[in-house]
Amino acid sequence: MSPVKTAPAELTADDAALRTQYLNEVLGLLYPPPCDTEHGQGPLIADYLVVPNARRPRLLVPSISPTVAAAAVRRYAEPQSRLAKLKRDAVVAAVHTRTSGLLFRDRIRVTGPISAGIDGYLSDALRRDLAVSIHIGPARANRKPVLQLLGTDGETFAFGKLGTGPLTQRLVKAETAALTALAGSGLSKLTVPRVLHAGQWRDMQVLIQSALPVWLPRAPLTQRRLTAAMLDIAGCCGYTTGPLTGSAYWQELQGRLAAVADRPEGAGLAAAVDVLAAHSGETALRYGAWHGDWAPWNMANLADTLLVWDWERFATGVPMGFDAVHHELQRRIQSTGDARGAVEATVQRADELLAPFGVAPVAREITALLYLVDLAVRYLTDRQAEAGARLGVLGTWLLPVLIRRVEEL
Repeated sequence: MSPVKTAPAELTADDAALRTQYLNEVLGLLYPPPCDTEHGQGPLIADYLVVPNARRPRLLVPSISPTVAAAAVRRYAEPQSRLAKLKRDAVVAAVHTRTSGLLFRDRIRVTGPISAGIDGYLSDALRRDLAVSIHIGPARANRKPVLQLLGTDGETFAFGKLGTGPLTQRLVKAETAALTALAGSGLSKLTVPRVLHAGQWRDMQVLIQSALPVWLPRAPLTQRRLTAAMLDIAGCCGYTTGPLTGSAYWQELQGRLAAVADRPEGAGLAAAVDVLAAHSGETALRYGAWHGDWAPWNMANLADTLLVWDWERFATGVPMGFDAVHHELQRRIQSTGDARGAVEATVQRADELLAPFGVAPVAREITALLYLVDLAVRYLTDRQAEAGARLGVLGTWLLPVLIRRVEEL
């Protein structure tokens, strides 16, 4: 089996150009006609600073007041390094002291009837005055407008997601359902957001969820606490046990594979899955729930709880330990940048990662390989490569390791 290594033309596009294009798309969605974002007449709906600039937009900051603007930047994301924190703090100081014009030359003024824009819709839905800060993320198939909602006092009280196309609408609906289910599941080892509002606006699926206090001081995260939280999720909807090829999970995976069978990568995956079935189809596994994207950037550890967000990939009935393997892989990719090496190292740690989840020694490597298949099918189904995602071309990192490991079984 030969992994595909061809990158589509979209991956050659510059990230800054893709972000600028996406910025214009988002503005058109959030402020459709009769709203105007280019020097139009009429009442002012919103006034945004573009951080850092219109060529490389990362964040649209509402400039209605220094307090709100500073809070929007401060709570946009948790810096991952001392230098990043210094840069963030410099931006906060600039917008708070009204010297932002010296750093940020690009502004977007939105005019028109407030009822036509996202601000009016959200204010009516949540029954409160608010300001909106808009995150502009990197190219991904599942990229969607993400909104930070702030009160007039600068409090970040909610985050919003808007599903704008078939994939993102499905994901926003899935996250809404997941958070609704988790609210009554009796979780004790972690904290998840609450659904504040869900609905549709201008053919878009809307989810507004409570803001977790990620800006509070962090505490060191122990492996014991992380594993306990993952086990809390794994059992929140009950367990089942049975042979791999007789499970509901296997049937669902087969259906997803069939949907990408026409892709070169899909054919390679199907062949690998056939080998897995022949080798380990009768292996008994335990199945539970998983977060689906439990990565370092989707959680924050406080002294008294572990905050976890982004539940759009939550699913039940998957092999135990998937969350642990996913977290390890994402952590390694983030820290080293070597995606292929991260896959190899993660599979090598299957015993250590999966033992706390009660996975039998004979089933640990199979579980890790099943996770890789699951992740690969997700990338293909979402068409991440075509969307320009950095890891979208599976033949450059995931497929070679998966195929080689399967052939060695």
